[in-house]
Amino acid sequence: MTLNELFLPEFDNEMKSTRRTLERVPDGKFDWKPHEKSGSMGWLAGHLAMLPWWATVTIHQDSLDLMPGGQPAPTPPAPKTTAELLALFDAKAAEGRAAIAGASDEALRQPWTLYKTGQQILQMPKFVVLRSFVMNHMIHHRAQLGVYLRLNNLPVPSVYGPSADEQPF
Repeated sequence: MTLNELFLPEFDNEMKSTRRTLERVPDGKFDWKPHEKSGSMGWLAGHLAMLPWWATVTIHQDSLDLMPGGQPAPTPPAPKTTAELLALFDAKAAEGRAAIAGASDEALRQPWTLYKTGQQILQMPKFVVLRSFVMNHMIHHRAQLGVYLRLNNLPVPSVYGPSADEQPF
């Protein structure tokens, strides 16, 4: 079995759980923050919706500079509604899945480097980047979004088992 064949079922499962979490973000709560130092619900949900893009970048590029030339990389406009949020997520998840599905074991074993203003932050094989910067990163922010939902008395979906709001089986 190839690396991408091993990875895709987990990717699909995590995308399904992430989408169900994003579906719970109501239009009227995009500006809500649990604390002044926290990002808004809209920012967090938008970041989560973009994370599958890292799979595409990881597979199709050998590196990424977060601040090329010392300036932050341009960011796409943030979604303003739940419908926009879900459309963004669906597009990025489909692109990420296609990139993973088309990647050979040889490509997934190649090094990938993250830079900030030309300074190397890390370098690791692409399949490790997929695990850490795509999957683990997504799981982390999805859990944060679950807390945001709970603090707003919104239903939290079941992910790996039941939540207080859903019994999956």
